[in-house]
Amino acid sequence: MTLEGKTAIVTGPAKGMGAAVTLGLARAGCDLVLAGRDQPPIEAVAEKARSFGRRVLVAPCDITDEAAVNAMVDRAAAFFDGRLDILVNVAGGTGPLGKTGIETTAAEFDQIIQLNMKGSWLTMRAVLPFMQAQRYGKIVNVGGTFGLRGRAGRMAYSASKWGLRGITKSLALEVGPFNINVNSVCPGMVDGPRFRKVCGEMAERLGISMAEAAARHAEDYALRRISTAEDVAAAVLFLASDNARQITGQDLAVDGGWVI
Repeated sequence: MTLEGKTAIVTGPAKGMGAAVTLGLARAGCDLVLAGRDQPPIEAVAEKARSFGRRVLVAPCDITDEAAVNAMVDRAAAFFDGRLDILVNVAGGTGPLGKTGIETTAAEFDQIIQLNMKGSWLTMRAVLPFMQAQRYGKIVNVGGTFGLRGRAGRMAYSASKWGLRGITKSLALEVGPFNINVNSVCPGMVDGPRFRKVCGEMAERLGISMAEAAARHAEDYALRRISTAEDVAAAVLFLASDNARQITGQDLAVDGGWVI
C-alpha cells in the first residue's frame, strides 16, 4: 500500500496505537498533521516521521473544544495548501473502570462521551468541507470491541464506542456521494502498558506469573495471541488507502477473533 503524496491528520498521535499509526502513515508516504494536547511525546514522534522524508505539522489541540478543532484544521489546510486527504481519530479515553452503570457518576459519563464521541465528531465535521471540495477523503475512527458487544463494568466507555459507530455509519451515508469513505477500526486488547497493567493485576490476584496471565488472556481469542499496535496500524492504513475504495460505514475488528 502506498499513500505517497497524501496528507493525513492524526489525533492522539504519540502513544501506543497512535504512534504506530503515525509512523505507519509516514512510511507509506503521508505528510502529517499531528494533533493533541501532550506536546513533548508528539514532537518526538514527529521527528521520527520526518526521518522518513515527510512534512509534519505539530498542532496543539483539545479535540473536545470546537474552536480549537476548527483552528487546528484551518491551520492544517493552510500548511498543506488546502489538501486534506485522510483523518485518523485515535484520541480517546477509557472512562471509569470496574464501575457499574449505577455507580458511574454523571460527570464520568459526560467526560468519556465528550472525548470518545464528540471529539471525533468535531474533527470529522471540521475536515469534511475540505474533503467534499476535493471530492476525495478517507476517515478512519479508532473504536473498540466494547462498541461491538456490551461489557459489564465499562458501561460509559462501551456507550461512547457504540455511539462512535453510529456517527461513523451516518456520516458514511451522508458523504459517500463526495467519494469519501468513513470507517472504524475496533481493536481488542492491545499489547502495551495498559495490557501489562491488567496482566499484573491478574497475576497478583491469582498468584501466577505475568506470562501466565498474558497466556490466559490470549486463550479468549481464536488466534490465541494478543494484538499489537502495529496490527491496528495495518488495518488503519488499509482503510486509509484506495485498496479500500469500496468499503465504507464498516467496523473492522482487530482482536484476534474475540467478537466472532
